[in-house]
Amino acid sequence: MNSIKKLFNIEYPIIQGGMVWCSGWRLASAVSNAGGLGLIGAGSMYPEVLREHIQKCRLATSMPFGVNVPLLYPDIEKIMEIIVEEKVEIVFSSAGNPALWTPFLKENNIKVVHVIANKKFAKKAEDSGADAIVAEGFEAGGHNGREETTTLCLIPEICDTVSVPVIAAGGIGSGKAMLAAFALGAEGVQIGSVFAASEESSAHQNFKEAIIKAAEGDTKLSMKSLMPVRLLKNDFYRAVEKAEAEGASRTELMELLGRGRAKMGMFEGNMIDGELEIGQVASYIDEIKPAAQIVNEIWEEFIKEKERISKLSELDI
Repeated sequence: MNSIKKLFNIEYPIIQGGMVWCSGWRLASAVSNAGGLGLIGAGSMYPEVLREHIQKCRLATSMPFGVNVPLLYPDIEKIMEIIVEEKVEIVFSSAGNPALWTPFLKENNIKVVHVIANKKFAKKAEDSGADAIVAEGFEAGGHNGREETTTLCLIPEICDTVSVPVIAAGGIGSGKAMLAAFALGAEGVQIGSVFAASEESSAHQNFKEAIIKAAEGDTKLSMKSLMPVRLLKNDFYRAVEKAEAEGASRTELMELLGRGRAKMGMFEGNMIDGELEIGQVASYIDEIKPAAQIVNEIWEEFIKEKERISKLSELDI
């Protein structure tokens, strides 16, 4: 049996990304009800808001779901306390040292997956006790690895580095891409951008429409001197690009970023001045669909392509 399906007790090894301002209880429960693993994105939630989303998600689905937690979150102690109190069974951690919280979560019988972008942190996550690892290539939207390693290169490297199951992320938005990730050694996929544009996503409608209108080359890795983040190009992105080209300091970039920039864009719908985090696969997305339809289409295409590949002979290739 597939190790990711077994680990999370899910029907399909498809995990929805825990995206800030997009991944509330509606999206998480819809993905879980469709047979994947839905994640609530704690990165954009105050602790008590997270508690509310966990409780609502539990009412909306009887299937497994989890919480994604950026470890640099300022109220991390309170977030972890709520996760334990609410008996969350699965945590995906990111943006921080896995050694700080993985042992605590494991002591509370919580399955832990850590998101990484290089071999060093993959090994660190495994040594900390992580049950699985998400290896995220730089095609992904939002915060990203400084190495700028593509998913195609990253997945086999990480699979050769660790013994725990590897979940591929970054640039995956179809069954074909999922099959390619499995061919590289992954045992599951984590998908963000396609679900960001789903009906159940908590993102603003303006952002969803901007995603489906995005063309090839409309996203780019930005703010590399702070923390690399892939953004959809708009006036804010161009202001950052100009500042970086002129040698802006970290302090100046922080001032330009300000507070609430991501909320302004993705949640409030300001497509001019907001921070719009989305992956390269946005150019592939052309329709806002229900999350269940997304899960089913990805899985059906995965099976179809797997069967096609299995029928190829040496003469066909």
